[in-house]
Amino acid sequence: MVVLVALGSALAYAVASVMQQYAAVQAPESESLKMSLLLRLVTHPIWVIGILADIGGFVLQFIALGHGSLVLVQPLLVCGLLFALPLGALFTKRRVLPVEEWVASIMVCAGLALFLVVASPAHGRATASNPAWAIVSALTCIPAAAMVYISRYRSGAVRANLQAGAAGLIYGLTAACAKTVSTRIAHSRGDLWHLFLRILETWQVYGIVVTGIVTMVLAQSAFQAGPLGWSLPALTVVDPIVSILVGALAFHEAIDASVGALASEAAGILLMVVGVTMLARSPYVPQRAAEAPASG
Repeated sequence: MVVLVALGSALAYAVASVMQQYAAVQAPESESLKMSLLLRLVTHPIWVIGILADIGGFVLQFIALGHGSLVLVQPLLVCGLLFALPLGALFTKRRVLPVEEWVASIMVCAGLALFLVVASPAHGRATASNPAWAIVSALTCIPAAAMVYISRYRSGAVRANLQAGAAGLIYGLTAACAKTVSTRIAHSRGDLWHLFLRILETWQVYGIVVTGIVTMVLAQSAFQAGPLGWSLPALTVVDPIVSILVGALAFHEAIDASVGALASEAAGILLMVVGVTMLARSPYVPQRAAEAPASG
């Protein structure tokens, strides 16, 4: 069930990325990294559809995290690009996908399968200790802030990658907060009112809200910077890698850490990164409306 729900989340996120980027890229560059960008986009029907898909994806991810580990659930979200590819083909009215896209798809699937089989991720703690939360927050927020700062003095693909990478880092922190809240809900006893009060007493709920807003601004700014291929690889890959590290280090989610296993896990992640990059550069993944390949 965890795998199926996580894949459903990946599909929803793929739809969300396609719709949000299509709308965000039409916004003026002067609104990058500002709340005014969200205020402008909320009037765009396609963007609203994307946000609804985003919410659906998060709900499914939340459910999956309540029953599975970060190390298992988050890498499965990489499959979002596999869904984005046929969606892109449909979007550009192309039905035939070239060999390169199939090769890249196989690389993503093979890398994901290799990592999950070798790592054999297991359940860990329901939440991290306070010192662990402090360390995880610092190791995600500080690099993200640095990447955002540098992106303000860059343009094009570099700007998009930096902002998407920062969004991926913060979203990894969001996933860790969601893991704690969803696990608490899944194992709670008592009536709905008691459950509601327990949720309100959990600081990670407010962490989800804050990091969610920050991630949304960063992701939309990355989408706005240019074609989806500039931002989606970093956004798709950084999040699960950060989540794997957080799950293993802060939540003590056990993975096989022998020398041979670590080498195989690294090879699996490398395959995923290369495959995701190839897919995101595909002409069938929606770019700007004016840059989409003509049908034929």
